[in-house]
Amino acid sequence: MGYKKASDVLPIELVQIIQEYIDGDYLFIPRKRGNELSWGEKNGTRQAFKDRDQMIYRHYINGASKEQLAEVYHLSLKSIERIIYKEKE
Repeated sequence: MGYKKASDVLPIELVQIIQEYIDGDYLFIPRKRGNELSWGEKNGTRQAFKDRDQMIYRHYINGASKEQLAEVYHLSLKSIERIIYKEKE
């Protein structure tokens, strides 16, 4: 989610009308129906975690211990176990 200055993207008349309702505060404008994105889709975070999890699983099936993976990836043992279980499916 990015921030834009209303006066840079909206007609001044519309800004003045909005100011009658909310003056000087932040206003969130949701995406149109059908244009919604899930968490991490816009900036690639979701894909980065997916790639990381697949790499962790590959290392695990190639012999790395859960403890080693937790240390290398700076994750808890419980997180590593969750990732391995999820990737097995």
